[in-house]
Amino acid sequence: MSSPITDQIRTAILEKIPDGNVVVEAGSGGGHFTIAVTSPVFAGKSMVDSQRLVYGAIAHLMKGDGAPVHAVDKLTTKTA
Repeated sequence: MSSPITDQIRTAILEKIPDGNVVVEAGSGGGHFTIAVTSPVFAGKSMVDSQRLVYGAIAHLMKGDGAPVHAVDKLTTKTA
């Protein structure tokens, strides 16, 4: 079941990684989330570089005191 925040996260990631399969789930509460992204764009990239792409896509949702995303508890990136 999605929420407005999980939808915003998913949309932001898809804007940067349009061919991605993105799954966003609410985590332990209080703005915590679990994100899994599968995309060929990660091929040949290190895990850190792949995760940077995702974090870069949602950075605007993590800025400021009232940001809807407080933390990403788990981030998984795969090519397939």
